[in-house]
Amino acid sequence: MAAGGGGITRSLIGQNPTKITTGKTKTTFKDVAGIDAEKQELMEIVDFLKNKEKYKSLGARVPRGVLLSGEPGTGKTLLARAVAGEANVPFFATSGSDFSGIIVGLGVAKIKEIFELAKRNAPCILFIDEIDAIGQSRSKHTINDNDREQTLNQLLIEMDGFANDTGIIVIAATNRPDMLDAALLRPGRFDRQIYIELPNLEGRRDILDLHAKKFKIDDKVSLMDVARGTTGFSGADLENLLNEAALHAVRANHKVVEQSDLEEARDKILMGPKKNRKMRPEDIKLTAYHEAGHAFVGLHYDGIVDPIHKATIIPRGRALGMVQHVPVDDKMSMTIEEVRADLSVDLAGRASEEVFFGKNKITTGAASDIENATRLARRSITMAGLSDKIGMVAINQVNTFGQRVALENASEKTAEKVDEEIKNWLDTAYKDAKNLVAKNKATVDKLAKALLDKETLSGEEIREIVFGKKAKEISKKTKKKTDAKK
Repeated sequence: MAAGGGGITRSLIGQNPTKITTGKTKTTFKDVAGIDAEKQELMEIVDFLKNKEKYKSLGARVPRGVLLSGEPGTGKTLLARAVAGEANVPFFATSGSDFSGIIVGLGVAKIKEIFELAKRNAPCILFIDEIDAIGQSRSKHTINDNDREQTLNQLLIEMDGFANDTGIIVIAATNRPDMLDAALLRPGRFDRQIYIELPNLEGRRDILDLHAKKFKIDDKVSLMDVARGTTGFSGADLENLLNEAALHAVRANHKVVEQSDLEEARDKILMGPKKNRKMRPEDIKLTAYHEAGHAFVGLHYDGIVDPIHKATIIPRGRALGMVQHVPVDDKMSMTIEEVRADLSVDLAGRASEEVFFGKNKITTGAASDIENATRLARRSITMAGLSDKIGMVAINQVNTFGQRVALENASEKTAEKVDEEIKNWLDTAYKDAKNLVAKNKATVDKLAKALLDKETLSGEEIREIVFGKKAKEISKKTKKKTDAKK
């Protein structure tokens, strides 16, 4: 029976082969942009695979495993391929889910199989994508999951079992490093952990430059402006943005990708596609005054909040309209002045509704604005210590198994104080926005009528309506400030 068992296992592996991408890759670090610090970390791995003796002579041990973690689309798999391409060594790629199956013991056999393959082709890189599928923390309370734990145990043995000089480097990728077992992350297995962050402004510009070579883009297009307006986009998002812009250019019969195509693509990704919904005239009018309120108060706090890019009342996704702000650079933190100004801008739409149509005509259209303002106020008060009344105490809002729990690290009395302080902040911001709109009613009215007429106003057009002839001078000053920051 024992002898037969081995034959059965080999037969099962043959029927359920592990999906392994093999061979040498042409991807190099030239194909990776926007994550220079992370590339530098992996340069040592490449240098080791090329010049093994240099490290041996100093007694240095190169990391046996590298764990790449970060948001989806930040380039984890691309980096792993680039390391193999730069080192010019075989690259074996598989995913964590390939080691799981309905047959008990198959995962363990597959782990042995792929490591044997790697040893025969050393030096090489073994890449395991989505390693959290088999690498989750082992628990005493796990039910009917013994097979996955045995697969993890085999992976731990294999990673700690091979000698230093085999030249096998395991690179793994995951979006959830917090789920991985502690034994997997210890030195000797995954010695080096690299977190790949979302690209900053310069990184986004580099990524756009890299991908733009594949598309026919108009010379007048400013990729830096596109980079400014895509805060929070990953490398994959930026490539998708350019592709969406190219598709729109084809639909519009453009010979090259124009700035308008990129604008449309960004709006589609951020807000969703245009909706051909039939809106009542009164809803369209109310939306125009709502967005005019946002735009005016945003312009009032120009220099504190991000500059206004455009305002529109064209419905997209779930939004009936929107005022877009494009940052000059990436903010790493916010001052209390910026927080207060952002709160006023968020609530200016509701304030404009009340000023122009009365308290009985306010609508549910401000729901997302109120949600954003509440979230910002809560974080500022409970985590950033910006409230004098609450003080510099970290109080986190927690959810356990879908149930809302009161404030963590806080008594009921403190929780009540926090709720009261959040309400005070929002009431103050709303009062500020309402006063600004009421004092400048004629200008906000002019903005709303222009929106009803054109549907979309650029930042420059909004400035001209608000400041008149002074708009060009103010724009020049703002441009000088922007150039100085560069």
